Amino acid sequence: MPGLQNGAVDLRPELLPPPVDARRLARLVREIERIEDLLLTGDGAAHAAIDAFNAGTEHTYGASAFLTYAGSRTAEEFAREAARPAWPRVVDVTRAELAEVVRRALEPGPDSDYHLLLLAANVPHPRVGDLLFHPPEELADASPEELVEAALAYRPIAL
Repeated sequence: MPGLQNGAVDLRPELLPPPVDARRLARLVREIERIEDLLLTGDGAAHAAIDAFNAGTEHTYGASAFLTYAGSRTAEEFAREAARPAWPRVVDVTRAELAEVVRRALEPGPDSDYHLLLLAANVPHPRVGDLLFHPPEELADASPEELVEAALAYRPIAL
């Protein structure tokens, strides 16, 4: 069947990481590095720069994002995240598509973080990343489909 291979599903465009224009990416990298420098030097303009960055990207980064990103990613990876939607909700996403999103989130690569964000935006489980990367014992060897079922089955405890 076209589009299917080893259980994989072709994803619709709205479920794929949006491309990021190279010029925009370069501008965001420069701004991330500038904000980091402002924060490190104690410049009072840092918070206004963060506010402007957030307004231009529709994200809600705090100062810590600019001070700690280098411990786990490059400025370009941070900029790519900032250039993409902060909360990519897809109303009619199917279980099969979510299973493919899980597969892609679990594969190391430049877009795995986007797929994890996409999953988090489209399932009720509040810690879906833990479910994938630190699953409970009963899901230790679970398939992507089983992980999706667990993520969709989550219900908050009423207090």
